[in-house]
Amino acid sequence: MSDPAVTPSHEPPARLPGWRGIAADWSSDQRSFKTASWGKVMMWVFLLSDTFIFGCFLLSYMTARMSTTVTWPNASEVFSLEIAGHHMPLLLIAIMTFVLITSSGTMAMAVNYGYRRDRKKTAVLMLLTAAFGAMFVGMQAFEWSKLISEGVRPWENPFGAQQFGAIFFMITGFHGTHVTIGVIFLLIVARKVWRGDFDTGRPGFFTARKGRYEIVEIMGLYWHFVDLVWVFIFAFFYLW
Repeated sequence: MSDPAVTPSHEPPARLPGWRGIAADWSSDQRSFKTASWGKVMMWVFLLSDTFIFGCFLLSYMTARMSTTVTWPNASEVFSLEIAGHHMPLLLIAIMTFVLITSSGTMAMAVNYGYRRDRKKTAVLMLLTAAFGAMFVGMQAFEWSKLISEGVRPWENPFGAQQFGAIFFMITGFHGTHVTIGVIFLLIVARKVWRGDFDTGRPGFFTARKGRYEIVEIMGLYWHFVDLVWVFIFAFFYLW
């Protein structure tokens, strides 16, 4: 007869209180985020770090604008277009904002159809999202070329405060780089979805596991973040 004193227990060990408990959880062999994959967690960590960077850029912009003694350029005039003899303030910026917000809707639908295993609709919606992103980058390139032709430089600005050029190119350039990277990855993932790599488990980047459409959702997190950042840039830089 076995001794009850040495009978192994299957009950979970008692949780340690305070910081010792947190350290024990992180150092254990169990996943700390039981309801989320490491792909999602790492994307959230990346987006959080990116939030700090964009936040620093916008804070620097507000500090420079409020501290300068030179008149700050009027955004409605600087970013205006002349169409058929009519003065259109912020028309291009409004179209860019509409395009990027619309792309968030198509990306959300792509995630929805991805979890339904509808390959064609998922791929088409991701390609449509990438097309909207490419349109945004193209319009931003036009905006840059227009201002450069008018004499705006990172060190020079004919419309007022010299800091305007440096801040404009820094903030919009950093955001445009994010959009461009997002478009590239959308095209890569859309191609894999269209070929059925997630259904067959075809070896390659993002497709090591069969049926893993979660990468579409992770791309959606990134894309929605890029769109949300643009809303803040639009509000602080163009409307203020």
